[in-house]
Amino acid sequence: MVGMRPHIAYEVLAAAALVAVLAWAVRRPRGWPEAVAAVPAAALLVAAGAVSGRAALTEAQRLGPVVGFLGCVLVLSKLCDDDGLFRFLGGWLARGGSARESGQDDGEPAGGGARRLLRRVFAVASVTTAVLSLDATVVLLTPVVLIAARRLGVRAKPHAYACGHLANSASLLLPVSNLTNLLAFAVSGLSFAKFAELMALPWLAAILVEYVVIKRFFAAELMDSGAAPGDATGPGDATGPGDALGREVFGAGTAASRPGDAVGSGVEPRSVPPPLEDLAGKPDASRRTDGGDVPVFTLCVVAATLAGFVVASAAGVNPAWAALAGALALAVRALMRGETSVASVLRSADVPFLLFVLALGIVVTAVVDNGLGSALRPLVPAGSSLPALFAIAGLAAVLAAVLNNLPAVLVLLPLAAAAGPGAVLAVLLGVNIGPNLTYTGSLATLLWRRVLRDHGTDAELGEFTRLGVLTVLPGLALAVIGLWFALRVLGG
Repeated sequence: MVGMRPHIAYEVLAAAALVAVLAWAVRRPRGWPEAVAAVPAAALLVAAGAVSGRAALTEAQRLGPVVGFLGCVLVLSKLCDDDGLFRFLGGWLARGGSARESGQDDGEPAGGGARRLLRRVFAVASVTTAVLSLDATVVLLTPVVLIAARRLGVRAKPHAYACGHLANSASLLLPVSNLTNLLAFAVSGLSFAKFAELMALPWLAAILVEYVVIKRFFAAELMDSGAAPGDATGPGDATGPGDALGREVFGAGTAASRPGDAVGSGVEPRSVPPPLEDLAGKPDASRRTDGGDVPVFTLCVVAATLAGFVVASAAGVNPAWAALAGALALAVRALMRGETSVASVLRSADVPFLLFVLALGIVVTAVVDNGLGSALRPLVPAGSSLPALFAIAGLAAVLAAVLNNLPAVLVLLPLAAAAGPGAVLAVLLGVNIGPNLTYTGSLATLLWRRVLRDHGTDAELGEFTRLGVLTVLPGLALAVIGLWFALRVLGG
């Protein structure tokens, strides 16, 4: 960069650092965490002067509470899984959609079981994403849904896509549903309850569009059936069920080709889903639940934690303390019963990913301060009129689809915050719905594809993109209208 003026050199360096960090996050060579690239990149930018040490420290301090909140939610989700919550949900999905129990053998139209399963997957995935975060839907629920579909003898493609899409578009409701929400919540000036109140209508609109479009897009698969139910022993069986599941989920030509081949890309998700060997059969003794198959204690803790979020926010206390209390309640119980270890609980907080978020915030600060912020500022309108909300949400969706939703929200929030909470929430509509357009639109989509590859299959690019266009455009439009209506009726 010899001969360049300093600000131009800083622009180039910051942009190159952001591209390198995102490329690493997408590929994760050898399964190494995202922080391996992000932390050195942030340090390099500070050392080179592209961002001052004071600005980097300010950004880290701003993100600190958000990152702590995220860590507590990750622990809470993992402990819910350890206590059998997702096994219980998988059993409920499988029992509720079987041909014998649904009455399909008594004259119900073909595909009734598959459509019933899709409705249940939408209900479970929407609530799981909203309450336990999109990571729980992608990493913990998706494998359960894949195997439930196989047990029922229906094609799993519509249900797998439902999980992947809802991990993004159904993460609008609560501040804890998505890291982007936590970041926006911190600058919105809204209480936890007010945030949920304003986002409820957009959340329902986005889910409705997803359901209608996915049901029509996969009409043939929902009328067809896969292999006979009950003929698999699990996703990782060396005798071939992993391959069979891959072919069954998305048809011929999937990633797994013959028994003994390595499944997928070899890149592991942040949390490896546990083997689910019998969704509707005998309970797993190593993962006991209270009240038979229903994890009563866990459900009560989750409900109490949600109530704690509302109370803490109303009292002016960081809701992260409620998340910490919920995580501690489940952790102490699991430790006393010998079902987990301190090391396992700490690993579930995913400290490398938390460091990645902090480092990415510093990298994005360097990019914004060295030209991107000035370039985007004229594109972010003031106010919360319907045209302004459409413009902000559209810009956010494009940036999320092109860059990834995490840097997109970090770039746009400082610009939108000055226009008020309506503009901040419009940014969220764009960065949470828009990622369904591209493979790299969100970390959730990247994780979802890793889970699919771990089960011997993948989502084909053309089909993924076509479905994304059909869901994102009407979903974003209706969600923006819903937000505008909520702001007018409820106030912001």
